[in-house]
Amino acid sequence: MDNFFDSIFGDSISAANIFLMVGIALATGIIISLIMSLRLRSSKGFFITCALLPAVVGMIIALVNGYIGTGVGIAIAGAFGLVRFRSAQGKAEEIALLFISAATGFAFGAGYVTYGAIFGILMAGLYDLLTLLPIYNHKYFAREKILKIVIPESLNYTEVFTESFAHYLREHELVAVKTTGMGSMFKLSYRVVMKNQSEEKEMIDELRTKNGNLEISLLPYTDLNDAL
Repeated sequence: MDNFFDSIFGDSISAANIFLMVGIALATGIIISLIMSLRLRSSKGFFITCALLPAVVGMIIALVNGYIGTGVGIAIAGAFGLVRFRSAQGKAEEIALLFISAATGFAFGAGYVTYGAIFGILMAGLYDLLTLLPIYNHKYFAREKILKIVIPESLNYTEVFTESFAHYLREHELVAVKTTGMGSMFKLSYRVVMKNQSEEKEMIDELRTKNGNLEISLLPYTDLNDAL
């Protein structure tokens, strides 16, 4: 049984072991991506990339086996480079998949294909399980939203919406102010909690009369980065 968990490389690396490792890594990567795709919404290209990542990282580690520090450094740099590439529009769940795939690749590169396969598939399954459990769904936080309003630069945004906010909102906080339209307009972002969710349309209609019918949007608070 212990041999089943030993490194397939042993004291030396052969071509046969390399191809065996790559084959198992590809199969495991595909399984991980398929499992994660059941709950994670992303592009087809992203899932294909993550499916290939264990084999890529494993090959890097295996080929520089005599210089393990160099191999780890190169693989980590590549993983972080991919995270940086995705970070502009990426989500926490996508970053988690990237790291699961990369960590699985480290195990494969060291020859521990059993550990790598078990770890990768287990972590992907655990992700799906956690998304199904009713945890971290705080009801109060779910009511928080981001209200984004575009106003002309001539409008005094510190007071113009005070009356409307007092009528419709339980809480409100100005979290960002940006200029837009070559400085001719301001884009305001508020964290808000509605008194009555059914009055969203009435509130937006009233705000439109005060901002000159410019753009207004109401987003989940979890989309704060997109809102700003």
